Amino acid sequence: MNLPHLSQEQRADARVKAVAARAVRSQAKQDLKTGQLSVGALLSAALDEPALDRLRVSDLLEALPGIGKVRATVIMSELGIAPTRRVRGLGVHQRRALIDYLGKKS
Repeated sequence: MNLPHLSQEQRADARVKAVAARAVRSQAKQDLKTGQLSVGALLSAALDEPALDRLRVSDLLEALPGIGKVRATVIMSELGIAPTRRVRGLGVHQRRALIDYLGKKS
């Protein structure tokens, strides 16, 4: 697949948008880590915020206190969530299962 040729102005605009999206995801992960944001609230916010719906589920889990790469992989495996799944790709049942699972472990 050939990428479209972008002008310098288009590339600069894309770069600004990418940096803003990364900042939104970074802030959301920080809020998860400090407990200011719950997983349920993040999943709800992702419905309206395109930057959050591109967050990998593994990154979401790893942002939670006490969950690292191994535990995140185990949780995703138990819930039937693919390792490369992003928040936007979660179905209704997977979202509910994730919230319920994390609620029981808290």
